[in-house]
Amino acid sequence: MHTFFSTGLKACVVVLALSLLPFAVVADSYTIDPSHTYPNFKIDHLGFSTMYGRFGKTSGRISMDRAEGSGSVDIVIDAASIDTGHAKRDDHLRSPDFFNVTEFPQITFKSNTVKYVGDGASVTGDLIIMGVTRSVTLDIPRINCGTHPFNKKQVCGFNATTRFKRSDFGMNYGLPGIGDEVSLDIEVEAFKD
Repeated sequence: MHTFFSTGLKACVVVLALSLLPFAVVADSYTIDPSHTYPNFKIDHLGFSTMYGRFGKTSGRISMDRAEGSGSVDIVIDAASIDTGHAKRDDHLRSPDFFNVTEFPQITFKSNTVKYVGDGASVTGDLIIMGVTRSVTLDIPRINCGTHPFNKKQVCGFNATTRFKRSDFGMNYGLPGIGDEVSLDIEVEAFKD
């Protein structure tokens, strides 16, 4: 009887454990929509004005689990896709004086920690520009999720902002006339996998 009870108890525990598997918490995974994700930047230009630019090609993945307080953000930016609206300046920005895109074709951000704050998040991670890694924090005031009205897929979007010194990445050309502090805004939309 002891063996029967022991075996029956073990079987019940296994069945119970297996029945709970569908309820296990798994982070939602999203793929960045490159047609609706725009890294934009601004920088002081000689103290007279602010120069704006953007990168036209971005990819990456996001995962979110608010209940568990976990998540990740991985973004890859094609450095050669820089666009300031002036072709000659864009060519100079692609050169070794600035982004050196031949040697360093990608700018990447990989999160280390995600902290949910109200409707948004604070995401700290490694920003890599020209092979140099620095820690930055993306401030995300609000994360908006829902059903996309056109394709009916689940989508999340947010605007992330941070600031850093370009000299921290070895980008010293034109200092101090061309500003050192860069304001980076990344507007993201991503579809659930």
